[in-house]
Amino acid sequence: MGKTVFLDFDGTYAHNGVVPPAHVRAVGEAQRNGHRVLLCTGRPKALVAADDIAVFDGLVAAAGGYVEVKGEVLADRRFPAGVAARAIALLDANDAAYILEGPDAVYVAPGMKQRLVLLLTGDEHGPSFGEAADGILAPLQVSDDPASESFAKITCFDSAVPTSWIGAQLAPEVCVVPSSIGSLGERGGEFFLSGVNKSVGIAVVEQHFAIDRADIIAIGDSHNDLEMVAYAGTGVAIEGGVPELLASADMIVPPPQRNGLVEAFERLGLIGTSVRAA
Repeated sequence: MGKTVFLDFDGTYAHNGVVPPAHVRAVGEAQRNGHRVLLCTGRPKALVAADDIAVFDGLVAAAGGYVEVKGEVLADRRFPAGVAARAIALLDANDAAYILEGPDAVYVAPGMKQRLVLLLTGDEHGPSFGEAADGILAPLQVSDDPASESFAKITCFDSAVPTSWIGAQLAPEVCVVPSSIGSLGERGGEFFLSGVNKSVGIAVVEQHFAIDRADIIAIGDSHNDLEMVAYAGTGVAIEGGVPELLASADMIVPPPQRNGLVEAFERLGLIGTSVRAA
């Protein structure tokens, strides 16, 4: 087997929820050339379209908390009940707008969905989400008791206090990274169980297939990609990504609006030039 590639979704494989056809072709050609390509996203499985998952050789979701390969679930870490209840109580106390993300469903409290609709489609933040807003909003399920639900991650889109402060109150069991949506600023963030990140999910796949770490390629653009890009034998960052990622990457390529993965795959020797010409 050749290389094993892990691709972030938002801002890397897709732009505002839209995947360039050239990226799909590049993944297919790389696979035909003997390489594995897996999606490695902060999203839960429930927020990734089945058609997108089907393109890949496997899925690392919930920023490393969930791993699935050919229908076999290799990892599925979720918030313990006590930690979940404490996190939700703190978010509610600070007037946060958030979703609870599990592999099978995404939950919101009663009345929360309309607030999220305004946040994700309104004038202030709507342009940052584009068509991705529909993909987030459509699957939401209203729960009368959110703390009783099973979930792996919390995404906050608005809060009366910085999400970094909330994260500090939930430490050491929970950590937080800034939102990949820059327009949310300090009011947005993603909460994970401590010790969960994309490199952890990659390591599960690495062990499953007995991959040499030198043959792992990771490509991303955001804060939750830092660990995986550092972990991989070759780390690739997307132009315009967070400064820390750009500084640590072995290679920088254009964003999806300019078919950046095609350039990355060509430079890495995964594909020829036929995809660009198509």
